[in-house]
Amino acid sequence: MNELARGLAGLGYEIVSTGGSAKAIEASGTAVTSVDAVTGFPEMLDGRVKTLHPGVHGGILAKREDASHMEAIAKHGIDTIDVVAVNLYPFRETVAGGGDFAQCVENIDIGGPAMIRAAAKNHPHVYVVVDPNDYEKLIEHLKSSPSAADDLKFKRELAWKAFQHCASYDSVVSEYLWSQIGEGAPAPELSVPMTLTAALRYGENPHQPAAVYADGSLAESTGEGVARSIQHHGKEMSYNNYLDADAAYGCACDYPTSDPTCVIVKHTNPCGIASASGANGDLLEAYRMAVRADPISAFGGIVAFNCTVDADMAREIREFRSPTDDETRMFYEIVIAPSYTPEGLEVLKGKSKTLRILETKPRTGSTKSLRQVGGGWLEQASDSLVPEDITFEAVSDVKPTPEQLEALKFAWRAVKHVKSNAITVATTGRLLGMGSGQPNRVNSVRIALEKAGEEAQGAVLASDAFFPFAWGDSVEIACQAGIKAIAHPGGSMRDQDAVDVCNKYGVALVTTGHRHFRH
Repeated sequence: MNELARGLAGLGYEIVSTGGSAKAIEASGTAVTSVDAVTGFPEMLDGRVKTLHPGVHGGILAKREDASHMEAIAKHGIDTIDVVAVNLYPFRETVAGGGDFAQCVENIDIGGPAMIRAAAKNHPHVYVVVDPNDYEKLIEHLKSSPSAADDLKFKRELAWKAFQHCASYDSVVSEYLWSQIGEGAPAPELSVPMTLTAALRYGENPHQPAAVYADGSLAESTGEGVARSIQHHGKEMSYNNYLDADAAYGCACDYPTSDPTCVIVKHTNPCGIASASGANGDLLEAYRMAVRADPISAFGGIVAFNCTVDADMAREIREFRSPTDDETRMFYEIVIAPSYTPEGLEVLKGKSKTLRILETKPRTGSTKSLRQVGGGWLEQASDSLVPEDITFEAVSDVKPTPEQLEALKFAWRAVKHVKSNAITVATTGRLLGMGSGQPNRVNSVRIALEKAGEEAQGAVLASDAFFPFAWGDSVEIACQAGIKAIAHPGGSMRDQDAVDVCNKYGVALVTTGHRHFRH
């Protein structure tokens, strides 16, 4: 703000400011008039009333070309105000910092938005600036002596930004207040503030224009997630890259950091998952096992980690050969992780000029999920359930061994990231195969078993929803393939059939009481 004040003063503008800002501007060496000298009225109510006065708003809102307006403000000794620059009270930061209700309410700005809206309404005559990044742009514009047309265009851009800024600010305030009184019910009205982070080349297909926005709502304003990721290297991100990266990183972050995990995704479905705890505690081996789950799909996929990528891990990614072709290095579109060592980042950059290297904070806890449908939106809490939140209840005669139970938890954690109908086949700490997106569960089971191959013998299987049939269907097919333990939500009218089939084949069956549909 001091640089803006200095620049405007240098162009002949008189600077008027409120208390704290006025002191800072004066201390920087720029002459400034306090707002109470303009209004003839002191700040009151602990600063709640400062600029809400005709001496301010008359000067902002007067139409310069309207003789009656100019006569009216002249009659009352009001000067025109030609530039309005406002930084709103830090409401979001107060909430994020754990402020109590009284503190948060006190940081709801009133006079600031009123001035912003007044200036934006009268934008043919007033420059309104709400973004510090525009301070230098404003000074350069004023120095350039723009044409009337260019000046009006610039003012309209600032006015649009001002109204959007107020709308986003009010959305955050509204969201907070509803969180205090809504008792978990859906808000009767909802606005989501979003900030453009990139215009994309195109969407899912070249004929579809697209962009990516960062969600500015309170629930999503912590700097987490792919939309806010830092890209260290590689080609620009595409629409599909963002979708795949989000799927991969969401799955990786679902595994505890105590179990360093690698996830490989292709077309938003995980084709490889492995945890270091299940691969002799070796993250390099976890990566290798994740690739080997489905090396054909892994080629050209997205690799995500829930832990720091160091130089050894980066060299493994850079030099790793395709398991199906020793002459070919594995190709990836994206590597994403919460952090990189400096050496690891430099090694990884050497893999390819096009490899996109992303860094972002892991998403934590339950967040809001919005999805567009024709004519509206669907809202839900994100599926944040993990094995630690539920009880795995053995319902068959044979009970899972401790090792099988751990493998079932791993498979169940993975299955929620697979498109329904979803099936995962796994062993402890390692995905062996998955079946996804099939109109019937039987085909998903067959695909998962086919990908697991001979390793299905003695492995476990998890389903995102209950088995409506058992004899000659999904459960019996799995048992006949050598699966030794199965987890499903339960709740079917034919649950007992699944129990009977598992008892016949000596397979352990557990229910979770929770399904994991992912449409």
